[in-house]
Amino acid sequence: MIKHLLSGGDLDADTATEILDTAAEMATVAGREIKKLPALRGRTVVNLFYEDSTRTRISFEAAAKRLSADVINFSAKGSSVTKGESLKDTALTLQAMGADAVVVRHPASGAPHRLANWVDGSVVNAGDGTHEHPTQALLDAYTMRARLGRLAGLSVAVVGDVLHSRVARSNVLLLSTLGAKVTLVGPPTLIPVDIAGALAPGTDVSYDLDSVLPNVDVVMMLRVQRERMNDSYFPSAREYARRYGLDGPRMRRLPEHAIVMHPGPMNRGMEITPEVADSARSTIVEQVTNGVSVRMAVLYLLLGGNNNR
Repeated sequence: MIKHLLSGGDLDADTATEILDTAAEMATVAGREIKKLPALRGRTVVNLFYEDSTRTRISFEAAAKRLSADVINFSAKGSSVTKGESLKDTALTLQAMGADAVVVRHPASGAPHRLANWVDGSVVNAGDGTHEHPTQALLDAYTMRARLGRLAGLSVAVVGDVLHSRVARSNVLLLSTLGAKVTLVGPPTLIPVDIAGALAPGTDVSYDLDSVLPNVDVVMMLRVQRERMNDSYFPSAREYARRYGLDGPRMRRLPEHAIVMHPGPMNRGMEITPEVADSARSTIVEQVTNGVSVRMAVLYLLLGGNNNR
């Protein structure tokens, strides 16, 4: 097993499959009366979050606690970061406190890679700038496998704001490694030039959502990240929803077995309508549940939990 999880590209097919298989075992813990394992007792996991987050932070906290690890939650707001403390000095403080793993979310792309050079423990990238979010890709892959029974050979459309999406980048890398075919769909202004070939050969790009839908097994809608946009990438929210939003009529163009995914939080009515988000095809709530199991598996394997069996 690798020491750090910084990118979807860090995982080969065998390692990714090991994480998914371990996550399936971890999922059984949720059905127990006592939802805890002693695997990481005595270990310390620090959640180092420089950006606001609900799902990811709580998911990692729940995962660590279910494995009996001690958890320290660090938020940039209200800390010495607001006084000008650097990431390196914060890292050295965590190192001095004996952190075995640091889960980091940071607005600067590449911050987790720098952090990995400054601490002895494992570093898990929980989202860095517009770069990557590897555990989101893992939980997405887990959800696809659970719903559809396989990953190899699946056709997956990733739709929307690819330019600013770390989820899209990690999913392209991981799903391609696991044998799925990915098509990036969105307006030309939100799909970087040559991104498909740069991330994974064989990845396609389309600017026409309606032409893609009848041929996919999975459609993953991305949130339009208006907080990261400095310019007008499309005429209006209404125009975006008309061309790239997933509504009822578009959902009915999907094959009968196809599923709808979204990493959350959603802009209901923009990239996805309530009818679709709340439909039987939607896996959005399942993704949140699966996220805890997948992150339990990542922490367990990174921290050598298999030695405690």
